[in-house]
Amino acid sequence: MDFQTNILEKAAKIKLLILDIDGVLSDNKLYYGDNGIEYKSFHTRDGHGMVMLQQSGIEIGIITGRKSPLIDKRMKDLKVKHVYQGVPDKLPTFLKLVEELGLDLSEIAYMGDDILDLPILTRVGLAACPKNADTEVPQHVHYVSRFNGGEGCVREMCELLLKSQGLWQKHIDFYLRKSL
Repeated sequence: MDFQTNILEKAAKIKLLILDIDGVLSDNKLYYGDNGIEYKSFHTRDGHGMVMLQQSGIEIGIITGRKSPLIDKRMKDLKVKHVYQGVPDKLPTFLKLVEELGLDLSEIAYMGDDILDLPILTRVGLAACPKNADTEVPQHVHYVSRFNGGEGCVREMCELLLKSQGLWQKHIDFYLRKSL
């Protein structure tokens, strides 16, 4: 792929952002308490970016290889409708979602961090990864975030999509009005 060429043009077409969880929305670490319960850390700005994206009419999907009640809770809090967990081979689920939503591949962005994300990253209109993605991934995406997974890379992606579609200023104006 021609690395980081025409990013804004690609971003302007996006109607659906699909995200991986581990290494993208979380820091790629698994935390287990003494009780055996799994814990994850999510960046609040990533969550707010996802909310703003959905408020602007851009849908969000989650496709992740692991399954966790934490993901159900976080995605419910963020009102994400398309959540697929426990999917080690993500491509069939991705293709089914694309068909259900009737979207063209050029209208989809995907952010993943590992080689198992490559089958989707190489098909979408805008492929992205966190700064700390596996060494093989950046050469196959259009955009590499300035941030690591779980540290704001999703927020950066959301802002890129909103700005490219002329929707960012609406959110700035909303919060400025609240500060008066």
